[in-house]
Amino acid sequence: MEHRLVELEIRLGLAENLVDELNLTVYRQQQQLDLLQQQLRHLHRQLEEGLAAGGRRHASEEIPPHY
Repeated sequence: MEHRLVELEIRLGLAENLVDELNLTVYRQQQQLDLLQQQLRHLHRQLEEGLAAGGRRHASEEIPPHY
């Protein structure tokens, strides 16, 4: 009986460690997502401001000079 109890305590400790690691991973990923969303909003804002100000078209939309 004692051996089974020790085995369960060991498994519980390992499971708690795994949950802590997973929580840290999720936290870091959320930080990365927040940063990427902030950068995307900034780029979108720049694009909208450029278009509103009559900014240049994208290079792929411009007619080459030899035409």
